[in-house]
Parts: sequence; structure tokens; C-alpha cells
Amino acid sequence: HEIVERLAGESPDPAGFRQGVDRFRAQDRMDRLSGQVEKEGFFTGRYARNPFTGEPVPVWIANFVLVEYGTGAVMAVPAHDERDFEFARKYGLPVRVVIQPESGEPLKEPGLAAAYVDHGRLVDSGPYTGLSSETAQRVMAQDAERHGMGQATVQYRLKDWGISRQRYWGTPIPMVHCERCGVVPVADSDLPVELPRVAEFTGRGDSPLAQVPSFVNTACPRCGGPARRETDTMDTFVDSSWYFYRFCDPRNDTAAFDPAAVRYWCPVEFYRGGVEHAILHLIYSRFFCRVFRDLGMVDHDEPFSKLLTQGMVLKDGAVMSKSKGNVVDPDDMIARFGADALRVYVLFVAPPEKEVEWSDEGLEGSFRFLARVWRLVELWAETIGGEGHPPVGELAFSDAERSLRRKTHDTVRRVTADLYPRVHLNTALSAMMELVNELYLFVEKHTLTGVPGRRSEDRTGAAERIETVSVVKEAIESLVLMLSPFAPHITEELWECLGRGGGISTASWPSFDAEAARAESIVVPVQVNGKVRTRLTCAASRPDYVPAHGSERWGGCFACRRPAPMLAPLNATA
Repeated sequence: HEIVERLAGESPDPAGFRQGVDRFRAQDRMDRLSGQVEKEGFFTGRYARNPFTGEPVPVWIANFVLVEYGTGAVMAVPAHDERDFEFARKYGLPVRVVIQPESGEPLKEPGLAAAYVDHGRLVDSGPYTGLSSETAQRVMAQDAERHGMGQATVQYRLKDWGISRQRYWGTPIPMVHCERCGVVPVADSDLPVELPRVAEFTGRGDSPLAQVPSFVNTACPRCGGPARRETDTMDTFVDSSWYFYRFCDPRNDTAAFDPAAVRYWCPVEFYRGGVEHAILHLIYSRFFCRVFRDLGMVDHDEPFSKLLTQGMVLKDGAVMSKSKGNVVDPDDMIARFGADALRVYVLFVAPPEKEVEWSDEGLEGSFRFLARVWRLVELWAETIGGEGHPPVGELAFSDAERSLRRKTHDTVRRVTADLYPRVHLNTALSAMMELVNELYLFVEKHTLTGVPGRRSEDRTGAAERIETVSVVKEAIESLVLMLSPFAPHITEELWECLGRGGGISTASWPSFDAEAARAESIVVPVQVNGKVRTRLTCAASRPDYVPAHGSERWGGCFACRRPAPMLAPLNATA
């Protein structure tokens, strides 16, 4: 920013000030923009005045604020911007909540775990308190213009895109240079222009294609005279910006794709990619989508219906990078723990959109979890494998068997919702781990077969109840099926171990019975002045009223402790 030099000259330590600024400027611009570098900054010692409130605002120099964005100086809102929140937490700056969600728990500071970036209603905002955030943006912009403080503007961050590259690997630019006709496009009948074979790369920096006379020398498509092909190739982003359309019609040799095929398959229902692609690839993909729409080749405005951007993997607090020497070699981890354990760890350690701090101990935990599953299935495979078991609907279950079946169906319900549309893969794995724990407890306490490593000799040869075999079979097969997207190799083996043919990838996803998954009772904690005083238990079939007693089996006034049996509405406050 243009004011930075003046602030440096007026600071107590101009040299140190400039040194910090120069270090930020030397960092890669794209890394700063995408968040791949640690957010850093320093206080200038100066304050600005908030024109709406008159409050002093400390002025900081930060490496994630780019001069091309807005005016090059931004008003940080830590409670409602992820980058500002991270920066404020690092340097102990105030985090003031000014937008509350329309529903749910109100945001509180201190204790705010992450920035709230969705729309809501303004609080602690003077005359704008109570307005929706969308309305407040419009009203505040109008007030700023009326008082001469500023005006609303629309800034487009899409810049000109130079697509030519001086390298071999890339799509040849289909243009020829003719002395008589100028730059002429290659005829449609001659597309695509294919790369020639190049036996030697000079490394001089110019285009390798320029050294291939058979490729360069051609005829002008317009006048037929001698011409030279363009020897630069396109940026590979050109290809990756619309590959999903080509996938719909990959063998079409007369056009990019058949619009009818794209209408059938697109827009892409679910698209996943790294957060580092949010700046370039996704912008280019939307750009190509709009171009194809204007050409009449697609009938939608957005290429992807649902988008998930993955977080980065960190090691020792920094993004993994070869230059930093903090890369974990997956081959080493696979050799020690197996590919499935590595997959489970990466998917379990954090929500997919969040950053992940690598931990070898966490990987060992995932390995132990899969080992528990393997031992359980291996022990019970002979008992529950194959067909011939009666349908569960025809059996009368004990309380313990009914409880395990409830846990199985509730887990299928949770995992199914977590996979899509929520895409909470870590909580899906957590639910499966809970089911494994429940299975171990059940088979240890209520079966003759027991658990791996703790099978009594006097149980050997005894027959299990049909009902017991049925609920264990249902639980284990559902578990293996749900685990298969996360650990495909081990589950393929376990599926065969259970006597199932055709491969687990051809099996249907397990379904859940809502009635079987429903709990028989609900426990409701009762709080008085923010403290849990007791817990009330009610039947799930009558959730509107609960008997006002807890584990102590009493109810009434918490102030004088006099018991008084009563019925209390579930939504009442004690």
C-alpha cells in the first residue's frame, strides 16, 4: 500500500519496519492468497478512526492482505472472517461478535471456536443492531455515501489470463501465422492439432515445438500459402477447466462433446478438490461453463451443484512442503500400517474442509481400530457367514439384542447422512467406532462365542441363540459395508470371509429401519442458572411430557429441595 512507506519513515525503527514489509513482499503471492503460508503481521503503532463509530482501530501490516484487493487496506472483522479470526487469535487481538445466527445457540466471546461467516442479524452495531446482515450492508453503504465516507462498489477479481506457455506438454494453440493473412485459426476439419514427437529437450527456455520443422511449417488455411504454426502451448488449466464435460462424451472425434450427453450428466452433482484450487481452477471452470452456455452447448450456469474444498495437511504447524522438509512419505506409512489405516486416519482426524495436523500416534490408533474389526469378523465369520438365517422381523429379541439392533440401525442412519449430503467423514467413522465398541460389549456379555482373545473354554461347541446370531450378523455386515469406502482393501477380504461373493463393491449400501433405530427413552438434562441439576427420562413415544425425576428419583423445587411429583413440558425451563 502507498501509505506503508510513510508509516515506515515515521516509525521508531524504520529499518526494522521495512525489513518486515520486504519479507512479506518476498513471499509467493499465490501462497499468501490461498493461505498456504502462515499468517504474520506487526503493529504499526498507529491507529485509524472507524468512521461509523468513531472508535480507534489499530493499524497492522499483514502478509495476507494484498494491495489489489479493494483499496489495499481492509477493515478486519475477526469474528466473521476466517483469516481475520486466525490472525486475531495469533496476536491476541479483540474478537467482537457483531452478527448472530438467526437460529441456534448465540455466539459468545470469549470461547468462540471459529469465525461465523454466514448471514445473520447484527448485534452490538449501534443504529444497525437488529438488521439482517444483507440489509445492513445496503443501509451502511447508503449512509457512507450520504456522509461522504465512501460508496458501494463492485470489484471483479478476475484478471486477464495469459494462456500461452513455452513448453511441450500442453494443448497446441490452433493458430498459424501467415505473412499475407496474419494470424489465422486452424480449420475445424483439421482439429485437434496433435503434438509431434520430440526426441530431445534443450532446456533453453524457448518452445520445444519451434525446433520441429515438420510441425512448424504448414499451409495457411485461408490462402494456402506458406505459414508457421504457433509453437506455444496452452496453459494446462485450459484442459482442466472443462474436462468434466469431455468425460460425458470422451470418444467424440468431431466436437468437444455432444450437448445432449452433457445435459444428461451435468451439472456435476458433487465436486471435491483442494482449497488451493479455489482461486484458479474453480474460477476458470465457471468461466468455461458460462462460455459454453452462451454458445448453447450447456444449459446450466454453474458447473458444480455441491462443492467441497479440502483443508491442507500440516506438519509441525506448517503446510507440508518439500522445500520445508516436513513431508511425510505415504509409502513409509503404508509399509508400516497399510493403505487402509492411512486412509482411515486422514479421513478421521478432522472434518474434510479443515486443516489437518499430522500425527503418527493418530495413525497407530486407526491401525488398531481396523485390527479390532478384523479380529471380530474373523472370530464370528463361521457363525454368521453365508445365507439361511431367518429374517429379523420374525424373531423375538431380548432387551440386549434389541439394543444392539437399535445401535446398528442408528449407525447406518448417521453414517448415511454424514457421507451425503453432510460430507462429515470424521463423524461417520466415529459412529462406526461406537458400533464396534457396542458389538464388543454385546458379544462379551450376551454370547457364547465371546470376543477375540477372551473366549472361555467351556463355551466351545455351544450353539448361539438364533436371535443373537441374527443381530450380530446384521451389525457386522452393516459395519463392513459402511467401512468399505474408507478401508476398501480390508473390507473386501472381510466380505469374502463372511461368505459373500461378487465383491463388496457390487453390494448394496445398507438401509436402516427408522422404527428399529428409535430409542425407547430420551434423557433430558435440566439446567438451573447454567448448571445441570438433574436429568429427566421420558418415553420416546411421549416426548411432549416427561416425569420430572432424574437419577435421584425426585422432582420439585431446586431451591428448597422439597419433593413434588409433577409432569413437565419437555421444552420448559426449570
